[in-house]
Amino acid sequence: MVLPVAVLAQDAGQTWAERKCVLYQRAVTDATKMIGRDRLRDEFIKKNQEFITGGCLTQGNVCPMTDGEFEFANLLTVMTMNEGMASTFVPFGCRDTAGE
Repeated sequence: MVLPVAVLAQDAGQTWAERKCVLYQRAVTDATKMIGRDRLRDEFIKKNQEFITGGCLTQGNVCPMTDGEFEFANLLTVMTMNEGMASTFVPFGCRDTAGE
């Protein structure tokens, strides 16, 4: 199942934060094709989509758990860095919720 992603129009008036989110959306589309949607869990895709829908502002709430997801996360980190973003831009991270 491929979820549609609304892509913001490329506009000279965009802030760098908005532009990064557009670039990230495109990178996600490309990385999904390269890695294969079947190698990514639904929850992983859902959390990543929530990051995009929220304007790419939250950090560390998309937790890769499978080999395919780690490959996807690593690929996206490199792709976004190639576009001039810091490696900390991507939303990948796993939180320990056992103590909460």
